[in-house]
Amino acid sequence: MATRTASAVSPARRVAAAVLRRVERDGSYADRALAAEATRANLDSRERAFATQLAYGAVQRRRTLDHVIAACAGRPVEQLDQPVRDALRLGVLQLLFLGGVASHAAVDQSVELAKAGGGPAFKLVNAVLRRAGRDGPALLATLGDATPHEAAVLHSVPDWIAELWWDALGPEDARALLASVNEPAESALRVNTLVADPGAVRAELAERGVETRPAPALLGDGEIPEGLVVESQFDPSTDPLWGKGALVAQSRAAMSAVLLLGAGGMDGMRVLDLCAAPGGKATHLAALGAAAGEVVAVERNPRRAAELRRTCGRLRANNVRVETGDAVEPRNDAPFDAVLVDPPCSGLGTLQGRPDLRWRAQPAAITELSALQLRILTAGASALKPGGTLVYATCTISPRENEQVVQRFLADHSGFALDGRTHQLLPHRDHTDGFFLARLRRA
Repeated sequence: MATRTASAVSPARRVAAAVLRRVERDGSYADRALAAEATRANLDSRERAFATQLAYGAVQRRRTLDHVIAACAGRPVEQLDQPVRDALRLGVLQLLFLGGVASHAAVDQSVELAKAGGGPAFKLVNAVLRRAGRDGPALLATLGDATPHEAAVLHSVPDWIAELWWDALGPEDARALLASVNEPAESALRVNTLVADPGAVRAELAERGVETRPAPALLGDGEIPEGLVVESQFDPSTDPLWGKGALVAQSRAAMSAVLLLGAGGMDGMRVLDLCAAPGGKATHLAALGAAAGEVVAVERNPRRAAELRRTCGRLRANNVRVETGDAVEPRNDAPFDAVLVDPPCSGLGTLQGRPDLRWRAQPAAITELSALQLRILTAGASALKPGGTLVYATCTISPRENEQVVQRFLADHSGFALDGRTHQLLPHRDHTDGFFLARLRRA
């Protein structure tokens, strides 16, 4: 009976429910679970897009959804079995946040999901969702953002993240940033100029109905020459240009880190890229340096280093030398003309594209991360030649990992100075990942 009931549920909803189950029960990453489940279900592009919207939305908005569910069920969500929680979260998401889904479909399909889990719990799901459809908008309307706690419930993040941004940015920017973290991330591509011309790539994509526009620069006027912003549904990994090595999925923020390092030109330079996987920045550096330059890309994790080598092969980045090693270790092949330090961080600038990260990140880890970041920055600086340039880049919005790391480094290294100002990119303002960028120069 459970199998017959499950077949009544749309493929996208079945996949979304499986993703929620794997994320909560098994600790899986949402993006990896989605990729695996969508492939297993052989979803077409339309169903895959809907499954992504459902799974990512339910993971991201979990705290807000649970607030509504608890009010409508009259009990804490933790007291409900997981299949019931998953069905309710998907149902309330569709009722209150996905305007294109009919209410009856949201309720009926969620009830069928609960039936597939077995037992009489589908009756509870039906009752709760009908009440949520009736009372849910009013419940949401009572949520405010006057305090970090209120904003954390409204925008579905842990209290500590709201408090961190309140202190770092002030209430107005914190509210705007929190409101943005559940919106889809901007889709950006970098054209690999080692094998393709940006104009020709854009024209070829247009022939296939893929709408793009030139990528606006983030650190000045104009555009990122090799950057494109995608304005229609598009999976680059399935496009022929991907197989040719012409495309890289890369945010404008990540491209800007490389462009900041190479602002004075990189032809023929030796560049060190520490913590280099998955390779978007290393291969971008390779393209800017052309064939005469060399990029030494260091990655500690052997599996990620192997993936980096494959990426370099696909992108024809033959001037990248991948090393499996620890970024904090001193170099015996210094000096380098330029160094990119992109250390492990809390990743709080990427919550739009990494839906489960907000629930994985821990405030206590920031202390450990900042100490490691300082060690890696110090190691990178020691490999830089006099007069050389170093860029410190993180994908987070956290002063202890950003400004304070740079300040501590400069206090202990009088031979280095900031070259220009630091940059904190913010998703709600810059429409890209939340990156911190600082360019340092060695005297």
